Amino acid sequence: MTTALCHHGQRPGCAAVLPSLEQAYEQCRQETAQWAKTFYLGTLLMPPAKRRAIWAIYVWCRRTDELMDSAEAQARPVAELAARLDGWEARTRELFDGTVRDGLDLVMRDTLDRYPQPLQPYLEMIEGQRMDLHQHRYASFEELELYCYRVAGTVGLMTQEVMGLDPAYTTAPWSDVPDTSEAAVALGIANQLTNILRDVGEDRGRGRIYLPQQDLERFGYSEVQLMQGVLNDNWRDLMRFQVNRAREWFDRSEAGVRWLAPDARWPVWASLRLYRGILDVIEQHDYDVFNKRAYVPRAGKLLDLPLSYVIAQAR
Repeated sequence: MTTALCHHGQRPGCAAVLPSLEQAYEQCRQETAQWAKTFYLGTLLMPPAKRRAIWAIYVWCRRTDELMDSAEAQARPVAELAARLDGWEARTRELFDGTVRDGLDLVMRDTLDRYPQPLQPYLEMIEGQRMDLHQHRYASFEELELYCYRVAGTVGLMTQEVMGLDPAYTTAPWSDVPDTSEAAVALGIANQLTNILRDVGEDRGRGRIYLPQQDLERFGYSEVQLMQGVLNDNWRDLMRFQVNRAREWFDRSEAGVRWLAPDARWPVWASLRLYRGILDVIEQHDYDVFNKRAYVPRAGKLLDLPLSYVIAQAR
């Protein structure tokens, strides 16, 4: 066990007993394995240092999300949830300044030291959670895109320094260093759009509809029908359109994978393909996301890994 001091030990009386760095990373590994099985499988293809950093970032993101979406949080008044987010933002700012209070802070501080990155994506993600406080409908895709960027596109920005770039593109004097930010954000948005389509039934129970209102109107499907879980041709046409849109965002993300460091390309390709596979399962279920949970079976994940490896080497 170790003792951490707030603000580099400058504040009296705020010493805290912390787990060792190894123990804290192991806790992050377990949490990632429990709550993000497909994502976790992809991280196992990375070198140990990178996978641990990704686990730390994932757990920070999950705990940010849990401030709003845990069962306990759902019973809390909006004012209390807003105060929680304000407190989490203040704590995150202090973390970037060096304050360590618990095991998650410990691994995040270690990750930031190894892979320096800006604070802004973390603040943007918290801002995305604030959107959920008051906005339960999205008039247009443009509104939804902003939400998806904040709660998921930012993850691409958080992790791109961990992934790294292929030295072949960064060391040659005639090479321009590629900017992978756009593709990283696109992958995060694609993942979030997939989550939205998979979780339509669950979200309606919270009174939330993330499908753009303009799209509901365009395909002649009402909010009342959605709340009732009506499955008809209008719904299938609407969902087919949403699935194709999500696939377009996955396609955008592919352009940046080839720039990544060799030890990151395979896990990113594997995660991309496996998560995109959820869209295939939604189609196989004939777009019934009210009664069936779309997920890629473990056997399918394992069978796809060699193909992802081949693609990663070829591109």
